Amino acid sequence: EVQLVESGGGLVQPGGSLRLSCAASGFTFSNYDMTWVRQATGKGLEWVSNTDRGGGDTRYLDSVKGRFTISRDNAKNTLYLQMNNLQPEDTAVYDCARGRTILDAWGQGAQVTVTS
Repeated sequence: EVQLVESGGGLVQPGGSLRLSCAASGFTFSNYDMTWVRQATGKGLEWVSNTDRGGGDTRYLDSVKGRFTISRDNAKNTLYLQMNNLQPEDTAVYDCARGRTILDAWGQGAQVTVTS
């Protein structure tokens, strides 16, 4: 069974940092591109970042460039999203997904709340 389990969400003040993790199981993690998306309350799904299988090709939403870093550890079957200088507009449920153009498996989501 394919499983993606996020962790690391929480409450942080503006300017703070969090690191999300996405633990993958049930498939060969290193064979798949991976993606982070987010959804704020009352808004649609927003793509945040993705990476290729090796982690060498990464892409970012313009508003998070320079603040967020996607990475992966294929030996640990884990995807990461390091988020620095968080702002209130980053508040959302963050979700990891398998794939890059077609997302075919999803985690349960991790809440990130940025507030003073």
